[in-house]
Amino acid sequence: MTTPEAEQGGVAGADRATSEAAAARPEERLERAVRAAEQALIEYEIAVETFRVEVENFSRLHEQRLGPLYARLEELDVRIAEARAARTGDPEDLRRAREARASLQPIPGVEELLHGWMDGEGLFPEAGAMLTDQPVRPPQRVRPSEEARRLYRELARKAHPDLAQEADERERREEFITRVNGAYARGDEDELRELAEEWAAGPKPPEQRPSAAEELYARLEWLAARKELLTHVAKQLEDSAIAAMLRLAPDDPDRLLEEIAEQLRGDLAGREAELASLLTEG
Repeated sequence: MTTPEAEQGGVAGADRATSEAAAARPEERLERAVRAAEQALIEYEIAVETFRVEVENFSRLHEQRLGPLYARLEELDVRIAEARAARTGDPEDLRRAREARASLQPIPGVEELLHGWMDGEGLFPEAGAMLTDQPVRPPQRVRPSEEARRLYRELARKAHPDLAQEADERERREEFITRVNGAYARGDEDELRELAEEWAAGPKPPEQRPSAAEELYARLEWLAARKELLTHVAKQLEDSAIAAMLRLAPDDPDRLLEEIAEQLRGDLAGREAELASLLTEG
């Protein structure tokens, strides 16, 4: 029969063993904090990268669909100013017309600025076709598909460089994630599936080894700095004009662009009528 004193002694012994085990691993809580911070940072990076791709693709599509219309509006404004100046002969009207025409003069690197829609000679055939409602190649998707998003998130969580402790492993992961980001930006589901198979067949990431408390503190500081940088990037994206437009129609950005294009086509019709009136008067 066990006496109360013996039971108390057993409990005290167990408590001592627990305390000694905890004392043997004083950095254990730090390790848990580092792991939690790593996972939180990865999820944050995935969210920021997803948003960046959406903004970038919407910006490209915005330029494809609306750029030629804006360019035509600017040309009509110049021709209207020139026609008005020719009719009135007023020095102020002549000055405005000269300044307006000068603003449309070709500049170096215009092809890069307009992503291949215009050069020094004017609009490319595809851009002109859009103004006349002729068939053109379909624009890129505004956002990757849900399947592409799912594959991207899985790969990012498995192969993220922040999970590596060794320099060689981190370098391998960084190269792999660069390819993953490229495939995701293009919305290429097939390539993402191939990358998933490649990662599954490759070497498994090494198991994390216990780190010294000083290294863990340094790791936490690095993670905090990285999150601060990502927060800055995210704010820049959020504050951009394209992001503001995207927020107006997050589920159907194509419809928003079509509505804007319809409004611009109405503006074009008004400008063309005004120009025709100036050219036929007097």
